[in-house]
Amino acid sequence: MKVLILLLLAVACVLADDKYTTKYDNIDLDSILASDRLLKNYVNCLLEKGNCTPDGRELKDNLPDALVTSCSKCSEKQKKGTEKVIRFLVNKKPETWEELKKKYDPTGEYSVKYVDDAKKQGINA
Repeated sequence: MKVLILLLLAVACVLADDKYTTKYDNIDLDSILASDRLLKNYVNCLLEKGNCTPDGRELKDNLPDALVTSCSKCSEKQKKGTEKVIRFLVNKKPETWEELKKKYDPTGEYSVKYVDDAKKQGINA
């Protein structure tokens, strides 16, 4: 019986590791997107041009994996937040969007991979 419990705990730990942390899911994205200063700080973190907040570091660390895995480890809230941020950057800050694409998609493979998903969401990236 003890072995079964330990095995179940081990499986639960492995499954939990298959998702990104949700401890930053309640970050107010609207206030970040509305503030040039806050947005610039996050962008500078992602571009390795500035310091990172703990949530910015988490994003920076997980972004490459999320691109590779189609955000399969993201919570639904993280997926919706991603769509909101991308839509904002594409429509309101295209120069910032291009900088991030150069860093995280230098070959354009993800732009091609996600173009249909973006179009379905009304994003013309």
